[in-house]
Amino acid sequence: MLIKGLYTVQNITQNEQEIKATVKLNAAHEVFKGHFPDSPVMPGVCMIQMIKELTEQTLNKNLFLTMVSNVKFMAIINPEVNETIDLILNITETEDLVKVKNVTSYDDTVALKLSATFKIIQ
Repeated sequence: MLIKGLYTVQNITQNEQEIKATVKLNAAHEVFKGHFPDSPVMPGVCMIQMIKELTEQTLNKNLFLTMVSNVKFMAIINPEVNETIDLILNITETEDLVKVKNVTSYDDTVALKLSATFKIIQ
């Protein structure tokens, strides 16, 4: 985990090409004190890192982000209000690449949609 203590995985399941994960955010984490004081927001870059880490954990491979497209931040994730978020990752793997389509939500609210391509590294 690149940013230790930011989140904990509560549940993760995988079937064929889909990963479903429930993640608990640590509202007391230092990152929220700067983003933004008195009104914390989950940084987009941290969300992308979380998607990378969940994909690596499930596939048991090291990945390097090469491209992100169709990024849509659709709702703010406030860790004090939305302590738990759900991520769905649809994965397509080739010989040296992993493509991920993600939907991140809380309750019935979609917060993030994105497509990412990762290079498999040794």
